[in-house]
Amino acid sequence: MALAPLGSLLAALLALMWLGSRWLRRRGAGWGHRTLCAAGPARADDVRALIVTAHPDDEAMFFAPTILSLGRFRAQLWLLCCSSGNYYNQGEIRKKELVQSCAVLGIPPSNVTVIDHRDLPDDPAVEWDTHLLSTFVIKHIETNNINLLITFDAGGVSGHANHIALYAALRYLHSEGKLPEGCRVLMLKSVNLLRKYISILDVPISCLQSQDVLFILTKEESEQAKRAMRCHHSQLLWFRHTYILFSRFMVINSLCLL
Repeated sequence: MALAPLGSLLAALLALMWLGSRWLRRRGAGWGHRTLCAAGPARADDVRALIVTAHPDDEAMFFAPTILSLGRFRAQLWLLCCSSGNYYNQGEIRKKELVQSCAVLGIPPSNVTVIDHRDLPDDPAVEWDTHLLSTFVIKHIETNNINLLITFDAGGVSGHANHIALYAALRYLHSEGKLPEGCRVLMLKSVNLLRKYISILDVPISCLQSQDVLFILTKEESEQAKRAMRCHHSQLLWFRHTYILFSRFMVINSLCLL
């Protein structure tokens, strides 16, 4: 009998979190604009951002809130994917899926580049070379006059070694002073497993956390992010459908400056 009041209290707390999340979500679009301007260029439409990912589908699985929010602010976007995702010999298929996904997210095909280098395979057992990655990134920065770089943090969100290698490469460029003046680096914050899979219920928690930029998608934008993820037909195993439904990274991105 003593469990009944506890269950009622828990249900009430979850209901309050859900209602609070919806309210914060409706107000969240403007926060991303203000925090972005505080962290980077004075005007959001002056942003020329390069999103650096490891595999086709990273852009939709992890960075969709950032990409769609930047697009909403009229930033110019490029994507550099550092492998073709050929772990299961599906590289050519996955490159085409990437272009389709980016089109849904608002990045034109001409701004999407896939590195298909033998020393940068899609393989968590292979340590990617920091200097080689840095060379590719610098080339894209200089070619496109990039002033904002976005990639994973030291945890790589999922802990994948290829994700973490991108963080190491951008940290190297930053610490060695090799980035152009005014070029900022934003890292996507990793979260614990529970927070990763509570979808919009993580909105109030994220709002209370320390970060430099917070992007929250509207309901319509979240559907757009899901459509982008569904472009990756070759990757849509049962657990990816679960991810699409429950991952907070389909709704929220918290980022910190390097």
